[in-house]
Amino acid sequence: MIEKIGKVTMNYDYYKGKDLYSDGDIENVILDMVQESDSYRYTDKRFDNWPILYHLSRQRENIAEPMEIQDTDEVLEVGAGMGAITGALAAKAKKVDCIELSKRRSLVNAHRHKDCDNIEIFVGNFQDIPITKKYDVITLIGVLEYAGYYIEDKNPFEAFLNKIGECLKENGKLYIAIENRLGMKYFAGYNEDHLAKPFVGIEGYENENRIRTFSYSEIRTLLNKCGYQKLAFAFPFPDYKLPQAIYDENALMKYEVDFSSRNNYDSDVLVCFDQLKAFKSLKGTEELKYFANSFLIEAVRS
Repeated sequence: MIEKIGKVTMNYDYYKGKDLYSDGDIENVILDMVQESDSYRYTDKRFDNWPILYHLSRQRENIAEPMEIQDTDEVLEVGAGMGAITGALAAKAKKVDCIELSKRRSLVNAHRHKDCDNIEIFVGNFQDIPITKKYDVITLIGVLEYAGYYIEDKNPFEAFLNKIGECLKENGKLYIAIENRLGMKYFAGYNEDHLAKPFVGIEGYENENRIRTFSYSEIRTLLNKCGYQKLAFAFPFPDYKLPQAIYDENALMKYEVDFSSRNNYDSDVLVCFDQLKAFKSLKGTEELKYFANSFLIEAVRS
């Protein structure tokens, strides 16, 4: 079934009638906000809430700035969510196809970007949607770590990346944004972003089989194993979710890392040390790459 919301095309052909992922009733609040006004603002008192800030902040779009996307490119955004970066991708590309598990989240995305005529949103699980064309660019922004939930395979992360590779044109680019399992903030005592507990990622996700983030070396090895031999890393600070600054590898070695350090918005944190001071102490060293809080990776198969 096809539905139009403004100029955005909603495709429900692969939707099974139940949202497989949700942040709960707060999603209804967010949907109401974007339906009420084309110009929702941070002055709205409802922005004093982490899920609303996380999903609607324009700062989220900063992660798309370094992506090399041409106005002739077709982009596949897997795990588009509520459209945090969909608009930024659509402003760069010829066409953006989004895949998202949740109908409610997809509706938020569509209403936010209803004036864009180059967006189509497919509601359903990535592995259930037959993808018959090849894309110039594919994005996985905060998505790879959840492969264990939605990809039925004994090696879901490899299977996911291999399937993604099949959807890319020759020399097509895959962009991944993901937390570093060994990020400085985690050593400082911040909760692991997905499980809301301190140190569980550093300790190797004991008793957790489906959520996974990776260290710098681990994700390089994983991508190489799946055929992505050409890799370029960038490092968003404080992390990829609300990036204030994004350094490529050369800039990371040349300049002092600087950002506004803060606690997790969504939970109290017992901070053991000042992560910004720790980063500054590593200026010009390779260790910055290994302790950066998250990565933005451009990967090309060869």
